[in-house]
Amino acid sequence: MTPALAARSWISWREKSVNRRIFAALITVGSLSLGVKAIATLKEVIVAQRFGVSDEMDAFLIAYVLPSFAITAVAGSFNAALIPTYVQVREQQGALEAQRLLSSVMVWSTTLLILVSIVLGVAASQVMGLLAHGFSAEKLLLTRSLFVVLLPILPLTGVATIGAAVLNAGERFAFAAVIPVITPIAIVISVYWSSGKVGVYAIAFAILVAAVLECALLVRSLALQGVSLMPRWRPLDTATKQVIKQYAPMVAGACVMSSTLLVDQSMATMLGPGSVSVLSYGNRIGTLVAGIGAMALSTAVLPQFSRMVGVADWRGIRHTLKTYVRLTLLATIPVAIVFILLSKPLVALLFERGAFTSTNTAQVASVQSLCALQLPLYILGILFVRLLSALKANHILMWGTLISFTVNIILDLILMKWLGVSGIALSTGIVYLGALGYLSFMALRVLKKAEDQRCV
Repeated sequence: MTPALAARSWISWREKSVNRRIFAALITVGSLSLGVKAIATLKEVIVAQRFGVSDEMDAFLIAYVLPSFAITAVAGSFNAALIPTYVQVREQQGALEAQRLLSSVMVWSTTLLILVSIVLGVAASQVMGLLAHGFSAEKLLLTRSLFVVLLPILPLTGVATIGAAVLNAGERFAFAAVIPVITPIAIVISVYWSSGKVGVYAIAFAILVAAVLECALLVRSLALQGVSLMPRWRPLDTATKQVIKQYAPMVAGACVMSSTLLVDQSMATMLGPGSVSVLSYGNRIGTLVAGIGAMALSTAVLPQFSRMVGVADWRGIRHTLKTYVRLTLLATIPVAIVFILLSKPLVALLFERGAFTSTNTAQVASVQSLCALQLPLYILGILFVRLLSALKANHILMWGTLISFTVNIILDLILMKWLGVSGIALSTGIVYLGALGYLSFMALRVLKKAEDQRCV
């Protein structure tokens, strides 16, 4: 079979059902993300070899956690609030109205991203003092300095995140999936060439340069598709008001949900030097796999769920939901078991060299085993989160994540006294289990209510 014929056969097969389109998107995003994550893993190996479990690494991780949290909460929430309405406007009113909606929303999103950056910059000393309350004075000073270097990535990566979501909404998944490879490549180059001179700042500078490149390339890619990310003010219309109405509870919920990492790493600063690094390394492999699965699933299902909600295809939604719950469990449970059984050899293989010692391997492996329990829970939760977003029920996410935030703090304080850093990882797994139960129950309840209202 020639490549052209194979491509036509694949497209013909893909277009026969919604589930097949979702599966095709999963394959595209997942395979490309796997390549990106492979390079990211190489980056982690090199960083571990150079910095190990150290005060420098602790300082960088705490400095980076707040900008990454803000990107997820502010920009990521715009995606969840924008895309369902954007897809429906494009399908029902055409590409011109969808562009007008996007341009209007970009005014609000870029303004908010810049304001958040300014506020965090002004309050840097107070914020870092709060997050890194267990650090020595010298270590805290390094953390603050790194935080200032990293802060400009917030508006840059925020715009790039929205741009990638718009590409995905148009089912142009490949470029958005592969563009994040720039960051690990930049870090590898920078650590090799300049870490001996500037230390851990080599990672921070590389992330900043990569953010500029990713943002520019995504803006250019959208422009070639006839879509502009240029903010343009226009009076609030129904569609824009709908996005803003969905955004308010979504960002509140995302702030709380994304704060799990923020809280966990802040708690780890209380457990002595290197504890933040141990927690971070223990999360790396699980986060890598969960990131591939969650990104692929989230990217693939949100546009399709949004379309099905727009045409009231409730039966199709239920069929898709059941199909991907089963597939997710079949894919993630065996992987989690493998990670638990082979945790120590995996950590030793990846990280045990240079500044990363065998003692560090034992500490990280214990954390990694407990983090593996989170894998199926996290990815399944994403599936129900996207369904709730498509149903424009983001207020439910806000309340659920507020409960999870509170429970996470309580469990961290209890379990870290018993198990140390491993207790923080166990706490997160318990929180994800409770969150999955809440999300699945509420998503099915909202879906049933939508069905009943449409039948009246």
